Amino acid sequence: MKNFLITTLGCKVNQFESASFQNGLEQAGCIPVGKDEPADTVIINTCAVTAKAGAQSRQAIRHCLRVQPNARLIITGCYAESAANQILDMPELVGRSFSVIGNSEKEQVVMTALQDGEISENMLGDIKAATEICRLPVGRFADRTRAFLRVQDGCDSYCSYCIVPYTRGPSRSLPLDEVVRQAVLFAEAGHREIVITGIHLGLYGRDLVAGTDITGLLDRLSTALPSMRYRISSLESQEISERLLQLIASRDNLLPHLHIPLQSGDDEILSRMNRRYTTAQYADTIALCRRYLPEAAIGIDILVGFPGETEAHFQRTRDFIAALDCTYLHVFPYSDRQGTEAATFRGKVAKENKSRRAAELLALGQEKKIAFYKRQLHQILPVLVESQRTADDRLKGFTDNYVPVEFAGPDALMDSIVMVELREQKNTVILGEVAEAR
Repeated sequence: MKNFLITTLGCKVNQFESASFQNGLEQAGCIPVGKDEPADTVIINTCAVTAKAGAQSRQAIRHCLRVQPNARLIITGCYAESAANQILDMPELVGRSFSVIGNSEKEQVVMTALQDGEISENMLGDIKAATEICRLPVGRFADRTRAFLRVQDGCDSYCSYCIVPYTRGPSRSLPLDEVVRQAVLFAEAGHREIVITGIHLGLYGRDLVAGTDITGLLDRLSTALPSMRYRISSLESQEISERLLQLIASRDNLLPHLHIPLQSGDDEILSRMNRRYTTAQYADTIALCRRYLPEAAIGIDILVGFPGETEAHFQRTRDFIAALDCTYLHVFPYSDRQGTEAATFRGKVAKENKSRRAAELLALGQEKKIAFYKRQLHQILPVLVESQRTADDRLKGFTDNYVPVEFAGPDALMDSIVMVELREQKNTVILGEVAEAR
């Protein structure tokens, strides 16, 4: 009987994959332990999307080596893919039992963890040559009300700033029948909501049989399991079609919540980023979303301080976002990623300017969020109740359009869908009152 610890950094796809590792080990009789408790094996699922994420991955490895002196270490994920040589050269790893496993070989993680004795084989693979998605089934997301379902991996876009195509490889999709089987497993485990996720989700199906796409996937899922709620993690603006929006508007279990990366509100910067759309086209997509889903939550990703971004470029971005009917912003300062085209660009923006611009957009995002939440007051909306209470002993959850709500109620309502009247706004939290449980 072995025990294990999994540390996960980064995106929802990593979280799905780590859940698969945990399920596989538990099915083999292994026992998960808490953070920093002694473990026989530690798995670190790393991230490299930003310089900060790469640094956090290195810190996680070093932390494990300090506090787990007797554990075997398995390092996988995007930092393991992009920086395998740097990991292998870490002096702290000398004399330790460890394995570095690339993203294309993640199906080997559980098997490696179950080996007796020391581990030493590194399985890096060739992510550029990957043609099929790794099969990583999950029975249940431990301690999570909603489950993540990874239906796609990889990216073919090669935005000039992004390391992901080099760490995740080309786009590969999970066949539709396998997606449905995974959703059934989540339903049988008691989950009430599934977040459909991928590295570049809008590419789903392009490597499968003709005619398979993200809209067809959502149509099939929402019909196959009508009592399950489905939320979409992220889609590019050019991949949001009228057909998709009509489907979401017509199905109660397809939630009105879209996350649509923008990255810049200036056409010159968008072109240098290799983003393949203009601000006018992006604005048209937001308007189309509002036509079909007037009260949907719409989130936006913004990258500030891209090489060559002047104050004029930034002001155009700020003005463009201010005019958009969006709900919230995720703001990231640009950081060079070795091997990307943008890392060679001139015109690097000073750190203090990136920080100031990020802070300005974060403040704008807060204003947008508060205004959107105010629009939702005095409505009765379905809320999926989380399995943990707030510090004030209230129940908490999110509406179908992603508004955080807190309210009084018994534990019996946890992990259920409750109709809640949104009564009072306190900054970015809504206080509500139960109207009906189901």
